[in-house]
Amino acid sequence: MLKVAIQGFTGSYHAIATEKYFGNEVSLVMCDSFVNLFKALDTEEAHCAVMAIENTIAGTILFNYSLLRKSGYKIMGETFLKIEHCLLALPGQSINDIKEVRSHPMALMQCHGFFAKYPHIKLVEDIDTAYVGEMISKNQTKGVAAIAGEGAAKKFGLEILNKNIEDSERNFTRFLVIVSDKNKHLVPSKAENVNKATLSFSLSHEIGGLKKVLDIFVENQINIMKIQSTPNVGNEWEYFFHVDLTFTKLADFEKAIAQLKYVTTELILLGTYKSGL
Repeated sequence: MLKVAIQGFTGSYHAIATEKYFGNEVSLVMCDSFVNLFKALDTEEAHCAVMAIENTIAGTILFNYSLLRKSGYKIMGETFLKIEHCLLALPGQSINDIKEVRSHPMALMQCHGFFAKYPHIKLVEDIDTAYVGEMISKNQTKGVAAIAGEGAAKKFGLEILNKNIEDSERNFTRFLVIVSDKNKHLVPSKAENVNKATLSFSLSHEIGGLKKVLDIFVENQINIMKIQSTPNVGNEWEYFFHVDLTFTKLADFEKAIAQLKYVTTELILLGTYKSGL
């Protein structure tokens, strides 16, 4: 059975995204952090991983780009999940009884508007959405609520105090499917009609350096979906640029890659895959 590493636990959004992409015939390797997710791949405890990379409200998890770039693993696919947050607590309580809400930092960021109406509630970061719900149920903790999906309420016997508490109904998270070259043959491929890629590159300090890169994309009919930067640790004021691209012809993309090698100081292809949209 395919073993898939996720950040989170049974009932978490990572678990739901994994089922959406692979179906339910997988074994989840549950990790309490994204760092440990990559360790599960390093030790071959998992064949591949499903990892959140960005959210339409909270933005990009830049740290995950850095982890991916350093790992040497490749993106082989992506999936998008509509996030509908619920406020969950032990039955018989109202929101006025809740003094503390615990959840993953990304979930808390997506619900700031809702909790602005309840200043008496303390927001506390925890390792996972569903995990908090499980602990509330296991320990029968009153006065504490979790932000998680509706499925977690059913799984752990919790009551939904409020539904859809996210700041926007257009709340989606993008997840990457990551695999090592060694295990690629074990993972079901969706490589037909490849039309998307993710790159990481760095540039020398010279006028027009980034423009040269962007011009190459334009000349080869490649669409830039997103570009963001992270610090190049150990090299002050230097950065890695992370770019998501879409293209119609793979040959155009391959031509652009060949040209980019001459205008970048470091170029890493993090993966070519089929768009999940």
